[in-house]
Amino acid sequence: MEVSEIIPHIEALIFASEKPLTSAEVNELVNSALGFIEDRASMEQTDAAINGIKEKYDQEFYAFELKQSGGGWQFLTKPQFHKTVALLNGDKFLKRLSAASMETLAIIAYKQPITKSEIEAIRGVNCDYAVQKLLEKELIIISGRNEEAVGKPLIYATSRSFMDYFGINTAEDLPKINEVLMEELVKATVVSDAMAETDNEEEALAPSTEDNAEEDTAPNAENEISNDTDV
Repeated sequence: MEVSEIIPHIEALIFASEKPLTSAEVNELVNSALGFIEDRASMEQTDAAINGIKEKYDQEFYAFELKQSGGGWQFLTKPQFHKTVALLNGDKFLKRLSAASMETLAIIAYKQPITKSEIEAIRGVNCDYAVQKLLEKELIIISGRNEEAVGKPLIYATSRSFMDYFGINTAEDLPKINEVLMEELVKATVVSDAMAETDNEEEALAPSTEDNAEEDTAPNAENEISNDTDV
């Protein structure tokens, strides 16, 4: 089976799908659709076809691209056209998560599975509203109950929509905490260096004590000369 024969079928499948499709799902769907018996498309051929489609839509005159996001492949509008597409959905499309929701979501993403009481212990405030909003936006899911805890509280985890929202494929793609802290440390160091350079420049521009001393003694010398002349 030639790769060129399955490319249009794969393109149609990804375009029509309501959810991201993995390479394995694409391979199975293509083989089922074309009814191959002996000459089935291999995973290598499917991957080659997907890469070919991706290269095609990476060209600048296409407004969308094939991207691996949310655990699979899907067609997405390129970033430079996001504001244009937002006109179709009004302000709702442009709404961002609040700071409280972002903090709650970050805790769930890094600590999942986690209960609401554990989230509140970390944040130090009630998280009922933030958790409810995240559930409504389908960024988190209820993944079960903690059978060992008192009352068997619900436990929360991130959803596939969460990965799609942030353009990642698994929770492991999230930046590591130590990497984030290191970036903040570098930023702080850069600011400190800049302040030090500014202080040095100010010191260089400020008149020194010796210069002031010379300026103070200069008139006295002139007075002495004038006095000698008068004599």
